[in-house]
Amino acid sequence: MGGYIASSKAMIQSLKTCSAGSVYSASISPPACQQIISAIEIITGEDGTDLGQTKLTTLRDNSNFFRDKLKEMGCHVLGDEDSPIVPVMLYNPAKIAAFSRFCLERNLAVVVVAFPAAPLLLSRARFCISAAHTREALEDALEKIEEVSDLIGIKYSQPLLNGVFGTA
Repeated sequence: MGGYIASSKAMIQSLKTCSAGSVYSASISPPACQQIISAIEIITGEDGTDLGQTKLTTLRDNSNFFRDKLKEMGCHVLGDEDSPIVPVMLYNPAKIAAFSRFCLERNLAVVVVAFPAAPLLLSRARFCISAAHTREALEDALEKIEEVSDLIGIKYSQPLLNGVFGTA
């Protein structure tokens, strides 16, 4: 949130009165500002602890564990290594609701992203990993995702006939 514009006084005034972000939204609240400042102090260690670095390390480890396991099971995973945002490609628009519904039936709520937020044939499930996730919780989610992935056929990184005529 936020930004800075260097321009003429007339241009800035025009942006303030005509820009949707300025006209239809409010400024960030003081408690939200303080929360951001406190988070940065914790992350940088200015609070006198290593809590921030510990959480960042745990977040990176959780994210890479989750991403690697999804890849091992044959899911097509996008995104950068170490990123806590882990997109799993669904591709087929018919599989979007099925993936979400079958996961929810297994008590796993997922976020699916489809058109218009993503191109029509690039739908995905987006997992947001946290430092608060335990390894057990991640493993439980992975078991459910594998079951649903097999059910609806989204293991695009595996050979199509793997196991049908022996191992590929």
